[in-house]
Amino acid sequence: MGKDQHVIVIGSGFAGLSAASTLAQQGYRVTMLEKNDQPGGRARLYEEGGFTFDMGPSWYWMPAVFEDYYRHFGHTASDFYDLRRLDPSYRVFTTGEGADVPAAFDSLVAFFESREKGAGARLKAFLDEAKTKYDIAMSDHVHRLSDSITEFLDISTLLGTTRLQMFHSLKKVIRSKFKDPLLVSILEFPSLFLGATPETTPALYSMMNYADLVLGTWYPMGGMYEIIRAMVRIAEEQGVEIICGSEVTSIDVVSGLARGVVCGAVRYSADAVIATSDYHYTEQKLLPEQYRRYDERYWDARTMSPSALIYYLGIDRRLPGLLHHNLFFDEDFAIHAREIYSDPQWPSAPLFYVCAPSVTDPGVAPDGSENLFLLMPLAPGLEDTEEMRRKYFDIMISRLEQRIGQPFREKIVVQKSYCIRDFEKDYHAYKGNAYGLANTLMQTAILKPKMRSAKVKNLLYAGQLTVPGPGVPPAIISGQIAAGALMKQLKKTSIHTKTHAHV
Repeated sequence: MGKDQHVIVIGSGFAGLSAASTLAQQGYRVTMLEKNDQPGGRARLYEEGGFTFDMGPSWYWMPAVFEDYYRHFGHTASDFYDLRRLDPSYRVFTTGEGADVPAAFDSLVAFFESREKGAGARLKAFLDEAKTKYDIAMSDHVHRLSDSITEFLDISTLLGTTRLQMFHSLKKVIRSKFKDPLLVSILEFPSLFLGATPETTPALYSMMNYADLVLGTWYPMGGMYEIIRAMVRIAEEQGVEIICGSEVTSIDVVSGLARGVVCGAVRYSADAVIATSDYHYTEQKLLPEQYRRYDERYWDARTMSPSALIYYLGIDRRLPGLLHHNLFFDEDFAIHAREIYSDPQWPSAPLFYVCAPSVTDPGVAPDGSENLFLLMPLAPGLEDTEEMRRKYFDIMISRLEQRIGQPFREKIVVQKSYCIRDFEKDYHAYKGNAYGLANTLMQTAILKPKMRSAKVKNLLYAGQLTVPGPGVPPAIISGQIAAGALMKQLKKTSIHTKTHAHV
């Protein structure tokens, strides 16, 4: 394979960088086009007043996925950043006293036992099952294109699938083993990262409890954007050309083949395209109608992950009482979930999350200051007004001040909000969602939107609206899957075009 074949990758998030570097390593000429002014997609960086904020993901789970990715290019995570395991992993605030979740497994088992007699032994058994699911999924299922049911019909896959508990809910499995409300909250909260409720999330995803409680919660010193910097460096080492501030306005399709993309007045010719941009927007806005696989009715029927109201805050004082990660589960989770999924509205009594990376990493804030990231899950598609943002800012700050016993409102020196209309404007996110599709049973594996375009032979999709699903490690894997599938296709076909950009 030579440099004569040119692939355009739309979007420079985790999936885009992964796909681009994988292709370039194999000899393809790759151009990555990014709408915004810096690479990273939703994992962008915001800096103001000496504070450094990660705008997107803040949890570093499944470190082996990152190491596997770096290893493909002769690197390890330590080449790029200092990775530290957080201990305690996080703090949970409940209606009662709350608790810190210890990182050490023996301490974790003892903590569960202290809350509920027999819970320590049940936790071990639960996590053994979760490890089995994790091993099966990560060694095989998660790397499949999921284009057809035939991919899952071999005997080993069928035997593995029966152990994944696809047809049981996460809530049912957890609550059959644990009764203590705090323990249930700890085990159910990863479903928030999957964009669904514990009732609708398949028990397969207890594998995330294994990722959380056994593999651990980590942090790259400098912030999550250090991962983007690492992946950009790898991409550039492979020869990927990254062009920021270049929004794709259409995909040029001729006789069922993507022949290039248009960015305003500039056209880039291509032999193939991988779109890691929002799947819905790409299909509905960038492709001519006759080349779309799905219609608006299909997308409207999808269960989307929540959006979020986010505040980035710089505080001119330290805030004892917070850990790096803090979960405010001191209101009714079921009510908040209903107001996201079945009866969409701004929540009556929201749960929320506070990240204080300056607790671990003083470099992300000036001396004596605290860096805070507040996130409240929210139904996608709601009306997003400044009035609603201010209302819920006040709710979150008041509860935070009360729970940590530290008034700090007058010490806020940096304040930036981000919500539904920002997700729509910056990422063309469908209904302003934050995490992609919810991982419900009917939106798992082959039931997700397909990676491969049905009507444009050399167009593939990657990212959070297709397989494997939402989250940073799945996005990295998604890019690898798409790149692998495209390379197989290009080797089978004789798709060749002259690849020159011209104005």
